[in-house]
Amino acid sequence: MIKGLYEAHLPVSNLEKSTEFYRGLGLELAIQYEKTAFFWIEKNVSWLGLWEGEQVRTSYHPSLRHVAFRVELEDLKKAKEWLKEKGIIMREEFGFKPTEPIVMPDQAHAMVYFDDPDGNSIEFICKLNAEPETKPKMYLSDWEKERRN
Repeated sequence: MIKGLYEAHLPVSNLEKSTEFYRGLGLELAIQYEKTAFFWIEKNVSWLGLWEGEQVRTSYHPSLRHVAFRVELEDLKKAKEWLKEKGIIMREEFGFKPTEPIVMPDQAHAMVYFDDPDGNSIEFICKLNAEPETKPKMYLSDWEKERRN
């Protein structure tokens, strides 16, 4: 029955500013209304809705104001510099400094985190070509070294 995720939504304080931010990430504006905009994540497959309003004051929690975009591993490795060129700074997460992607071996995923202009949590994430392992979180470079040994 379920084939994938079609849409996710985030609250924003200034639709024009947020529209510029998400266009800068490479998302294509699909449709815009007075206080709402929808961006294609994958054209005709999935989109992100931005809603200007008071809800942006809702305190952050991963279950409320978080979106993770799937990326390729090679792009994830370049994400820090790519974001920096756009004036976006990666943020610390799970106690790891924002120097490179973080790996969660128990999920076999790597990711980086940053915020949009309203403090919504944005993540770039990729599935690693590995089986989940019971190991603590680590930097991608450390995970790759372990795999080479």
